[in-house]
Amino acid sequence: MANGAIDTAALNGGQKLALHYFAVALILFAAQILFGLLAGIQFVKPDFLFGVLDFNVNRMVHINAMVVWLLYGFIGAIYWLLEEESGIAVVGLQLGRIAFWVLTAAVTVVVLVYLLVQSGAGNDTTIWLINEGREYIEAPRWADIGIVVVMLVFFYNVAGTFSKGRWSGIAGVLTLDLVALAGLYLAGMFYVTNITVDQYWWWWVIHLWVEATWEVLVGCIMAWSLMKLLGVRRQIVQTWLYIEVAMMFGSGILGLGHHYFWIGTPEYWLTIGGFFSALEPVPLVAMVVHAVYDAGVHKFKSGNHPALGWVIAHAFGNFLGAGVWGFMHTLPQINLYTHGTQWSASHGHLAFFGAYATLNIAVFYMAAQKLRGNVWMGGGLAGNGWKWKWSMALLNFGVLGMTVALLIAGYEQSFVERAVEGSTWGGYFAAQNHPWFQQAMVWRLALGVVTAGGLVLLLWDLLTIGKGESRSAPELSPEADAA
Repeated sequence: MANGAIDTAALNGGQKLALHYFAVALILFAAQILFGLLAGIQFVKPDFLFGVLDFNVNRMVHINAMVVWLLYGFIGAIYWLLEEESGIAVVGLQLGRIAFWVLTAAVTVVVLVYLLVQSGAGNDTTIWLINEGREYIEAPRWADIGIVVVMLVFFYNVAGTFSKGRWSGIAGVLTLDLVALAGLYLAGMFYVTNITVDQYWWWWVIHLWVEATWEVLVGCIMAWSLMKLLGVRRQIVQTWLYIEVAMMFGSGILGLGHHYFWIGTPEYWLTIGGFFSALEPVPLVAMVVHAVYDAGVHKFKSGNHPALGWVIAHAFGNFLGAGVWGFMHTLPQINLYTHGTQWSASHGHLAFFGAYATLNIAVFYMAAQKLRGNVWMGGGLAGNGWKWKWSMALLNFGVLGMTVALLIAGYEQSFVERAVEGSTWGGYFAAQNHPWFQQAMVWRLALGVVTAGGLVLLLWDLLTIGKGESRSAPELSPEADAA
């Protein structure tokens, strides 16, 4: 009989390590929202905390916290599923534990350096110790090397475990993807004096590391989650996973070309980038079909409604945020006017939340369920499950609202700054001071507060859901489980 008390005795070694990753991920998620709010206030009141905590620092911590908490969530999710998927204990688990503490200590030091030491001239020393100077991946070089080492340890845990345990299609895709996850990050560590060459490799990290390898990673996590939540047959989820990987080679890798339009690379990238970027939503549509089809066939017989709800939010959020919103401004004829405006921020907010944050939250709920003795978390929860429903509604409404507000600001910039003023400094400041831009930033801030409210509810729910529940969740057995 389940009693809803927290008990780690039923967890395997990988899942106990995963809990550490989930805890840090949630702390960094809160940091992302906090520093995003501070940056949002500074768009409305530019003198807010000026000289104390400047906009460039808030923005940098906001974006880097997002990247790192998502990475923590993914790594935790893989450790969570690893022993159940392979059928054996994690190989080299102690090394994995050490890697976690090393990574967490490094992240702490880097954040403190971001907050306390970000003024003065840049040189070869600051690249190694203070800030590498590349937008979105500002971590100093020593931290970059540390991240690669931790990724290699993670790869050893995963590849070593699957090679000695049960091998499956998910295991194969995941193992190959982790090679790319560790290898492609190296592209961001090159140092060249030519800005075009530097930007060329920098985009490999931004697009291929964050977008391509992460997309495959979440595809593996989603496939496993659907089997656990709905009892979906392995054959179905693996088929869609293979299709996604196959299409990623064309639309994902060559679609990278839309980042090369205006950095001095040859003109043929306009055609290659425009065409293959247009195909990028296709594998994401397959993911939507995948989720809806499987859920319909199995009549939603899930004992974890919060996790299932976030998996469905992931399917549609991925398609809308990464696919549709990305496609809207990747054709060269449109990108000429939208590149670098708030269109990009609009796409980034919805894409990262829809494609990655949603699935991490789903796994958090799956972990919460097992941590409380695999209790029932379907219909009829205490209070009718208002906390998870309201947190989900506020988070999605808040992020979607910020996306629309930033899109309005981006439209205004494209028209005033680019089309009317011809991308001049005068045009830039005219666009920044236009009433539509300023009103959009007020709305972005207000909806950021809504998002923060959703996060507070989410944290409260994760700590309390299932407490005192006596019903057990059903054990779902995938049909004809042929790996």
